[in-house]
Amino acid sequence: MDLKSLDKEAEAAALTEIRNMFQRSGQLEKIEQFRHRIQRKKNSDESLLKSALTQQLNSVGSGLQLLQSSLVMAKEVEDRMINMQELIQEVPKLSNDLETVREENAKHSQYVTAMENLKHIFTVQSSVEKAMGWIEEDKLLLAHQCLSDLENSRDDLLFELHKLTKQNTHDKITLKCYFDKVDNVSNALQEKLRFIFKRLLNTVRKEPTIVVTALRIVEREEKADQFALQQQKLTGFLPPARPKEWRSMIFRTLNDTVQERIEGSNIEKRDEKLWLVKDLEIMRQLILEDLKVIKTVCIPCFPPSYNILQEFVKMYHRAVAGFLEQLIQRGIEGNEYVSLLSWIINTYPGKELMLHPDLKIDISQIENIQPIMKAETLKSLEGAYLKTMEKNYTDWMDKTVETEKLDWQSGMPDQDDQFFHTASPVIIFQMIDQHLQVTNTISQDLTFDALVLSIQQVTLYGQKYRLAIIDFKERHFKDRSQVPFFTQHIITIVNNCQQIMELAQQIKQLYWPKTRTDHYEDFEKLIETFQSLRDETASYLLEEAFLDLEIHFNELFTVKWIATSIAVDTICVTLQDYFQDYNHLRVLNFEYVIKEAQKMVAKRYLKAMLSKKISKPKVECEVIVKKIIKEIKQIKHFFDKIAPNVLKNDSPFDVIIDLAQLLNCDVEMIILDLHTLLTNYPSISEDHLIRLFYIRNEIKSNDIKEKINDAFKSRKTTVSTHDKLGSTIFKEIVFDKLWPV
Repeated sequence: MDLKSLDKEAEAAALTEIRNMFQRSGQLEKIEQFRHRIQRKKNSDESLLKSALTQQLNSVGSGLQLLQSSLVMAKEVEDRMINMQELIQEVPKLSNDLETVREENAKHSQYVTAMENLKHIFTVQSSVEKAMGWIEEDKLLLAHQCLSDLENSRDDLLFELHKLTKQNTHDKITLKCYFDKVDNVSNALQEKLRFIFKRLLNTVRKEPTIVVTALRIVEREEKADQFALQQQKLTGFLPPARPKEWRSMIFRTLNDTVQERIEGSNIEKRDEKLWLVKDLEIMRQLILEDLKVIKTVCIPCFPPSYNILQEFVKMYHRAVAGFLEQLIQRGIEGNEYVSLLSWIINTYPGKELMLHPDLKIDISQIENIQPIMKAETLKSLEGAYLKTMEKNYTDWMDKTVETEKLDWQSGMPDQDDQFFHTASPVIIFQMIDQHLQVTNTISQDLTFDALVLSIQQVTLYGQKYRLAIIDFKERHFKDRSQVPFFTQHIITIVNNCQQIMELAQQIKQLYWPKTRTDHYEDFEKLIETFQSLRDETASYLLEEAFLDLEIHFNELFTVKWIATSIAVDTICVTLQDYFQDYNHLRVLNFEYVIKEAQKMVAKRYLKAMLSKKISKPKVECEVIVKKIIKEIKQIKHFFDKIAPNVLKNDSPFDVIIDLAQLLNCDVEMIILDLHTLLTNYPSISEDHLIRLFYIRNEIKSNDIKEKINDAFKSRKTTVSTHDKLGSTIFKEIVFDKLWPV
C-alpha cells in the first residue's frame, strides 16, 4: 500500500470539498461551523478505526492459542501411535501363548452344550418312541415339542463341532448317526400334516382345532427355517434337513387335492346326451361348495399371511384350466362348443360361480392369475363352433331346397290368410334365431359373427333356390302339362322370397349392433339376392300368362284388328283369369306383378303399334286413333278394377295415347308435337317415330325423316326430371334399323 499516494488523494479530495463549500458568497461566515462538523466526523472515524483494530488483534491472539493447543495434541497422538505399533508387534507372540486357553475355551463350550442337552442325549431313543406315539395319538403339539428338543440338541452339538478350527468329519458323522431316528420323527410328522391338509375341507368342518394345531406346527417350523438360514449367513452352518419348507408342502398338498377333486368330478360319459353340460354343472357345484367352506371356515383358521381364499381360488382356477385344455384336446362337437364357451365366458366368472352372492370373487382382481383359457384357444373354439354351424346350415338348406322341389311336384301349396306359402322361410329363421339366442348367452362378438354367417348362408340358399326355380321353370315350359299347379307354386316362391326379406329385417333389428358397420354389405347382398329372385320369379308368372296371349298380341294393328275388338277383349279376359290366382300373392308382390303386367301389356301393344303391319291415310288413321284410345281406356279400366291404387298417377299406357295423337295432327304441327313428345319421353328413338308414322301413308317418308331429324337435333340435351314411366318401355322395344345412322 503506497501511503504517499493516499495522502495526495486525501489532500486533493479535501481541496475539492473546500472548493465546493466556498463557491457561494456568505459561506466564509460559516467557516467555524464547517470546521466543527469536520472535526466531529474525524473523531467518529478515528473511533471506528480503533475499534476495528482492537477486534482484529483479539482474533489473531485467539488463533495463535488454538494453533498452539493443536500442536500439543498432534504431538500426543504421534506418541500414542508409536506406542500402539510397539504393542502390535507383541500380538502374534501373545496369540501363540493363548492357544492353550482357546482350546480349553472350546472344550468348555462343548461341555456346556453337552451338559445343557445331556437329558436329550441319553434319552434319544425313548424321546423318539414317545414322539412317534404322540403322532399316532394325534397329540401333534406334544410330538412337535419333543421333535424340536431333539433337533435343537443335535443342531447345537453340530454347531459346536462346526466352530472348531480343526473339524473332525468322523465326529459329525457319528453325531448324525446317533440322532438318525430324529429324521424319522420329522418325516412321520410331515406325513401326518400332509394327511390332515389333504382332507382339509372335511376336517375343517368337523374338527377345526386339528387344522389350527397343524398350522401352529407349520408356523413354528417356518420360523426355525428362517433362523437356520440367518445363522447360515452369519456362520456358514446349516442344520440337517433345513429348510423344511412345510408351508410350501402344505400348498403343494392342497393343490394336488384340488386337482384330484376336479378330475374326480368329471364322469365324461360321451355316449350320454348332454354329458358335457352335466360334467360342467357337477364341477361348478363342487367348486362353489368348496369355496364356500374355505371362505366361511378356513379363513378363521389360517393366518392372514396365507391369504388362503385367494390361494385356493388360484388352485381351482389352474385345475379347471387344465381340465378344459384336456377336454378340448380330446375333442368336442356340435352344441358342446356352445356349452363349453358359455361356461367359460359366463358361468365361471359370473354370478353362478365366482360372483355368487356367497363368494363375490372377482377373478380379474386376483394378482398373478392367468385367464381360464388363452384368447387364441377361445378364438379357435368360436371358429370351430361357427364351422359346425356353417356345416349344419349347408346340410339343412340343401335338404330344404330338395324338399321345396318335391313340393313343386305335388298338389296345391298351403295357404294362410289366402296367401300361398311354405314353412321353409319361417323354419330357416327360427333355426337362425335359436343359434343367435344361444350365442347371445356367450358374447356379443360371437353373436355378431354367427349373425353374419347366418346371413351369408341364407344368401347361398337363395342362390341354390334360384337354380332350382330356373330348372323348374324350364322343365315346365318344355311341357306345360307336367306340372298342373305351376302358377300356384311360383306364387308360393314369390311369397317366400318376400317373407325371407321381411324375416331378415326382423333378425337384423333384433341382433345387429347399432355400433357395427362392418359386414353390412353381406346383409345388403341377402336382400338384393331375394329381391332379384322375387322379381325374376314374378316374371315367370307373367311369362306363362303372356305365352297364352302371344297370338292375340300378334293380331293387334292388323286389318282384322281394325274391324273387331276381339284381341283386346281376349287379352283382358285371359289376364283376369290369371289374376284370380295372383290374389294369393302377398300385397307387395301382387302390386309388383300388376305393375309389371301393365308395363308388359303396354310394351306388347306398343311393339305391335310400331311393327309396320298397316299403313292408312289420315282419314282412316283417325278411326285407328279412336280405336287405340278406346282400347287403352278399356285396358286401364281393367287394371283399375283389378288393382285400383297401382300406377294410378303414372300409367305406362299414357305413352300409347300420346303416340296415337301424333297420327291425327296436321303435318305443319308435327314438329311441335315431336318436341313435346321428346321432352316427355327422352328414351324414344328415331326408329320408333319413323315406324309410328308408317301408319300414315300420306306423309312422305323423306319428309317425316327430315322432321324427326330436326326434332332430335333441336331438343334439349338435359334429361327431364319428369321422365314418365312409359319412357323406359322404349328401351325394351328394339327393331332392326330402317337405315344406317
